[in-house]
Amino acid sequence: MPGVIWLSHSLVVLLPVALLGVVLLGATMLFWWQAPAWSKIPRAQKRREEALRRMAALAERLRQQEPELDPKPILELPLEKLVQKLLADELSLESVLCSYLEEAMKVHQEVNCLTDFLDECEEQLQALKKLKKSERGLLYGVPISLKDVYDCMGHDSTSGLAQFLEKPAAKDGVIVKVLKAQGAIPFVKTNISQTLLSFDCSNPIYGQTLNPQNLKKTSGGSSGGEGALLAKGGSILGMGTDTGGSIRIPASFCGACGIRVTGYRLSNSGVASAVKGRKAVVTVAGPLAWDVESLALCLRALLSEHMHRLDPTVPFLPFREEVYSSNRPLRIGYYESDGFTQPSPSMARAVKLTSRLLRDAGHQVIPFSVPRTEYAFFHLYTGSLLADGGASLLEKLTPKKLWEQHTAVEEYQQEFIAKWRSLDLDVLLSPALDPAFYVGYPAKVQASSFYLGLYNLLNFPAGVVPVTTVTPQDEKELAFYRGYYRDHVDKSFQEAVRGSVGLPVAVQCIALPWEEELCLRFMKEVETLVKSKMEPK
Repeated sequence: MPGVIWLSHSLVVLLPVALLGVVLLGATMLFWWQAPAWSKIPRAQKRREEALRRMAALAERLRQQEPELDPKPILELPLEKLVQKLLADELSLESVLCSYLEEAMKVHQEVNCLTDFLDECEEQLQALKKLKKSERGLLYGVPISLKDVYDCMGHDSTSGLAQFLEKPAAKDGVIVKVLKAQGAIPFVKTNISQTLLSFDCSNPIYGQTLNPQNLKKTSGGSSGGEGALLAKGGSILGMGTDTGGSIRIPASFCGACGIRVTGYRLSNSGVASAVKGRKAVVTVAGPLAWDVESLALCLRALLSEHMHRLDPTVPFLPFREEVYSSNRPLRIGYYESDGFTQPSPSMARAVKLTSRLLRDAGHQVIPFSVPRTEYAFFHLYTGSLLADGGASLLEKLTPKKLWEQHTAVEEYQQEFIAKWRSLDLDVLLSPALDPAFYVGYPAKVQASSFYLGLYNLLNFPAGVVPVTTVTPQDEKELAFYRGYYRDHVDKSFQEAVRGSVGLPVAVQCIALPWEEELCLRFMKEVETLVKSKMEPK
């Protein structure tokens, strides 16, 4: 039987990775050998260099207006305080934008996280200055970074593919329009993994983004440029997308907070993708930030009637403040392992620490086990993720099989919800994926990302909050890590996370569909408890 188990694990892990590899290889080879597409890459790299020079020039012009500007106090302000000071005219729009322009350029020099500078931010700043105080939005004057895939008029949204170069967006996407209407100032676009289907952060156009806390590690992906820029203070609020953990993994690897919302609660109009048309596992937008309150502020701004008017396919569901601000005790399910990928010592310890803090704070904490993880990953998640992209390149899936796939996903979702309801849970606590992997390792252990990807399959809102860092004891225990299958995949996972003392470790907070406010409330509770009751050394 051990041989059967090993074979099962190898098939479950290697076959989807092989399929993904075929998709990526096919995409890469297709565009590599198309001379027109390939020839675009050097031009794109030159355009980025020119854009960064214009970015530096704007920073210099703004600094000349305030030569005594000290950016440090500005960069240390949390988003909520920054907005308060901007609304009260205690800080100038120029000083804030200048501070973040300068810092973002410094971070980029270290980790290679920027793909473009949004020149129009200067014009937008001038337009904001003309507004009456009563016309200022919730994000008035806040510089914001955007993942490469967000359409901004006149700029490429590449998905890391040469084919999409030199096809600038004709208009801003819906989310960008709403952010600007709320006073935010998008100023840079950030790097991604090629095709967005990897949790590393590298592509042939813009190269590899590194983790600012350890330059041998990846920032995570596919929103890795956002994670790196935020972690190092080059942005205070960023927008990513999440198909299988693409917001939560970079946030977790880099020590930030991030949330993926229920599919279709935020508009996807004007958000580029290498693979369109997925129904069972949809790509969703979401913010990354330094803290949970910043995520909540961003969603308050986005969940507006304005977004619904711009994209009527998105329901008008305003942010429910009464849910987010509630202080009633929660009934919390938790698990330390999904039974498929053995968690690293720090992952398991983070859940134990957090569950203990929650219990001591008066919440009910109940053990939970994920049903049929292996089946969910191999038969449902991988098939759904590649259902169109894989089919278009591999010609494997017929309409009948697609229908069967969607039906099976819905049945599993109902099975999961039934188990949730049987325990009368409000929310669920699980490991994230930590610590950050060495560059190149995500492709070797793609299945480990299912700690996050499960909730894309289920379409549940889920967010990550950093709660601790890797300790020397974690590193010692990692030496004895063997995994559940004791094969080369488990060995690769052990190698990927070693050498991580001091790197951040997060937990994942999950709620049922359309309950983003409850998810954020849970994240806020975790964040508050961790800050007020720091883990004893």
